[in-house]
Amino acid sequence: MTQEVLLTLQGLQFDQREEDADKIETVTVGDYYKRNGKHYVVYEEITEGFEQPTKNRLKFDGDMLELSRHGLINMHMVFQEKKKNLTNYNTPFGQILIGIDTKKIRIDEGEDRIVVDVDYSLDINYEFLADCHIRIDISSKEKGSFSLA
Repeated sequence: MTQEVLLTLQGLQFDQREEDADKIETVTVGDYYKRNGKHYVVYEEITEGFEQPTKNRLKFDGDMLELSRHGLINMHMVFQEKKKNLTNYNTPFGQILIGIDTKKIRIDEGEDRIVVDVDYSLDINYEFLADCHIRIDISSKEKGSFSLA
């Protein structure tokens, strides 16, 4: 895997009826590296209506994924299989307590591509919000194994 990568983040939230799923997708470039058996991807995000970027860091291995965000939005989310973690999600509009109950983490690692799938439930201020799925697709830019189509 090269240092410069294309990162595709897909999020899906299901409410009580699965046909009402909300899908969110972000495609951006980032920097990838591996240190002490853990994968890292660093990238920036701009929120519509704000100039200040948010710096993001993904860190993952076989049974854990961490997402840290610093800037306009500040938070540290930890996804650990079969564990529930709490975090404060700080936004320009206030702070929210988020609970993440991770059901399953799957990492498929190839030479020029890594795909991470996470199934979890999400609650806000101890109230169930949704069952969710995140897919993180990391493709090596050097091999040309990605497209923006």
